[in-house]
Amino acid sequence: MATLYDTLGVPTHATEEEIKRAYRKAAMKWHPDRNSGAEEVARATFQEIKDAYAILSDAAQRKVYDAVYAEQMRGWEAQRARQQKAQAEREAAARAADEAAYAEMVSLAMRFADEGHNRDVLFGVLLGRRCEARRAAQIADSVSALQAARREAEEAVVAAEAAAKTADVPGVSARTETTAVNDDAAHHGAPGQHGNPGKREESTSDAHPVGVLGGLWFQFLNGLRF
Repeated sequence: MATLYDTLGVPTHATEEEIKRAYRKAAMKWHPDRNSGAEEVARATFQEIKDAYAILSDAAQRKVYDAVYAEQMRGWEAQRARQQKAQAEREAAARAADEAAYAEMVSLAMRFADEGHNRDVLFGVLLGRRCEARRAAQIADSVSALQAARREAEEAVVAAEAAAKTADVPGVSARTETTAVNDDAAHHGAPGQHGNPGKREESTSDAHPVGVLGGLWFQFLNGLRF
């Protein structure tokens, strides 16, 4: 909103001397005789400068103008505030509607993905619901990737549970312990070979009932040696 002060290029608190200097400068710049080829524009601008100076150079008229201008500015600012508020409300409503539409499309894609459909089917379904192509592709890609990650996680859980059940099967742990005892016996050597003096061999009978007699036999031989 241009003002008389803007026309002369001075602030609203300008002094009389500042207004006079600004008028002289603007009048010389826009005088028709100084604007050959653009006389019509210069003449109109020059007249605006003269009118502005006529009001602002008179203290009484300037006071009235300032009062009227202040009232106009308050009205203009109030109107502008209302317009900005209305614009903000429209933009907020548009964002909310867009977010709701996006959530609906994602939910739709998730439902079809849960039914086992691939990415291309999801993309086609979204297009059929008037979803914009770029957004449909983005949703289809994201949902497909999410479903793939979920399947991998579920398969990992199933494998872990199967491994845990196998470890809990009766006899599996016993066989593992028996193998460890046999390996230990082979490491210490057959009867008659040198071992570690003063240390008794561990009995395989402690690991599994099948090795009771074998354990007693090793203890007997060790007793003879020491």
